[in-house]
Formats: sequence, structure tokens, C-alpha cells
Amino acid sequence: MDTTSSALSASFHMLAKNQYAQNRLREELTIASPDRSNISYDELSNLPFLDAVCRETLRLFPPVSTVYRKTATNAILPLSTPIIGADGTSLSEVAIPADTSFIVSVLSSNRNPSIWGPDSYEWKPQRWLAPLPETVKEAPIPGVYSHLMTFLGGGHACLGFKFSQLEMKIVLFILISNFKFELSEKDDDIIWQTTDISAPCLKSGGKRTSQLPLRVTAISPEH
Repeated sequence: MDTTSSALSASFHMLAKNQYAQNRLREELTIASPDRSNISYDELSNLPFLDAVCRETLRLFPPVSTVYRKTATNAILPLSTPIIGADGTSLSEVAIPADTSFIVSVLSSNRNPSIWGPDSYEWKPQRWLAPLPETVKEAPIPGVYSHLMTFLGGGHACLGFKFSQLEMKIVLFILISNFKFELSEKDDDIIWQTTDISAPCLKSGGKRTSQLPLRVTAISPEH
């Protein structure tokens, strides 16, 4: 499973869980393209709820939840919130020697309640339709996309992040316009594995392979 497939799987899973959001998205898409098959790049890029669904999914379900890095030189890491060291002193930065390996948790950054609020673990596309909280705007997040670390930042940020967003929007436009997605009887058995690229799988049934059982129904043309 690649990163865009991971993000799309999460999108369909969340839309199946939230029928109101799915219906709202379908209505927006149908108004933009009554024939449900043709839409321009500019029209697709300027659909607010579609954009909100993509942003919220990429916030809550980053396809890569952790990344591994190694310092090339000695570095000083500033802390957003001071911590108390082993000797009882307050520390606002940490010295990291060269050749130190460390893990960056994209998931923790994207879901941080002190930044995104008490509902940070909830999938709420509507949060992107209103001004973001000041805590989000003021957070020193170096990501290249929407105050998130989903596509990382700096010289090693994802080069294809805009193409990935376009892929997501095209697939969502085609499938949500023409099909209804609902949870299956196996939904309680679905878990998300976050090692390597995040993927849904069933926690029972032996070897875990990527799968997302959903009930899919074609929408008749008159609807």
C-alpha cells in the first residue's frame, strides 16, 4: 500500500462512519458536476468541503506516522514547552550530538491536544471551514502543509505533496459521486497498523494483510 492509498482508505473509512459528512460531500460534488463525471482542475481544487475532508484525514491519519532521522552535525533542539531535567533544572532546549538517531512522531504532532484542542483525536472536517485556533497558527510546526507534519518539512519534505492531494480529490470525486459507502459487519474488527505505511487490516483471522471491508452501493442516476 502506498501513501496515497493509505490516505484514501482512511478517508473512505471515516466517511462510512460519518454519513452526514459523506452526504454533505456528495451534495457539494454533485452541484459542482451534475453529470458526476466531468470537472475541471480549478473547480475540483476550490471545493471547500472536499478540501476539508482531505486535510482532516491527512491530519488524523498521516500515511507515515513516524520518521527516522540522524543528526549530521551537533545540534541544539529547541523545546516548545520547557521540561524539568534529571537535576531539577528547567530546560528549554536539548543538545543532540552528531550521528544521533531519533524518531519524529508525525502522529503525535498532528494530534497534539495543546495545539488542536480537546477534540484533536476526532475526525472533524468542519474544523477547516472556520479560522483555525490561535494555538495552531502560533505552533512552531515546520511542515510544508497546513500546520501539519504529514508531508514533513525542510529540505526533506515530500516533493509530491500537491500531486498526492490532487490524486485524493480525483478519486474521492469519482467514487463518492457514484457510490455510497457504509460500514460492514466487520468494522469492529478493523485496526490501523502504523508501522511503515499506515494500513487498515483485520485483527482476527490469522496473518494480517491490508484490507478495509466496507459496504458499497451504486447510486442511481436520478439521485
